[in-house]
Amino acid sequence: MSVEIFNGTMQKFGAPDTVICQFQHWSVLLRPAQLTLGALVLIAHEPVQSFSALSGVSFAELQIVTGKMDTALKKAFQYDKLNYLMLMMVDPDVHFHVIPRYAQAREFFGKTFFDAGWPGAPDFSKINETDASINQQVIKHLISCWE
Repeated sequence: MSVEIFNGTMQKFGAPDTVICQFQHWSVLLRPAQLTLGALVLIAHEPVQSFSALSGVSFAELQIVTGKMDTALKKAFQYDKLNYLMLMMVDPDVHFHVIPRYAQAREFFGKTFFDAGWPGAPDFSKINETDASINQQVIKHLISCWE
């Protein structure tokens, strides 16, 4: 991956160490603060700060990226629902928080992950504490499920 595309939002979310998959116009990163198991950040490469300002090719590729992401997350963790949240209140680059949702706790790599907001909106104040080792295992598992 070219360092030039590491915008500020990507760097804040740990790039290059947290990158799971890079496309021409988008990158998929593990969200270091695991709101739920497999929480990701989908970040546009274009230097725009408005969703409507993205190019047509970015929008076209978004369909491919979300399809692959959905498939990998389902295969990896069997989520019950998948939420895409475009908040952009703190980090201005176009990005989504991709939050797998779970009706029941999930076990992974010796840790129990909870979805504190289920069945309502995700609760960003309740994070599943992880460390670099667990996060790297989540990344490795997702990469192995990527098609």
